[in-house]
Amino acid sequence: MRAVRFLFFLLSIAAGIGLGLAYGWLIKPPDPNQLTPQALRADFKADYVLMVAQVYQRDQNLAQAVQRLSRLDPHSPARAVAEALLTARDLQYDPADLQVMSDLARALQTLETPAVPTGEAAP
Repeated sequence: MRAVRFLFFLLSIAAGIGLGLAYGWLIKPPDPNQLTPQALRADFKADYVLMVAQVYQRDQNLAQAVQRLSRLDPHSPARAVAEALLTARDLQYDPADLQVMSDLARALQTLETPAVPTGEAAP
């Protein structure tokens, strides 16, 4: 009697896994157009920006960081970092991580702000 119940339990688990996979892969697979970095939740975007900031801290390659961040916001990578920094503060990220992200934000600001030649007033 116990062996029959155990066998029924294992068959139920296998059937559940099989039906779940069939539904997810064959009946209603995810739409690839909705699987973009821009569709991520804010906390995952903050994690992504943190990873880019850590790579930037190590390599100091701002062009590569901008290229990676443009996946989140093609028009303004600096805005993506600013939004991620706010989310990271709300989620109480480690202060060292916040500093790394802030350093990247500062580097992006220098990239977007044109330098004013010495002796000329800014408009």
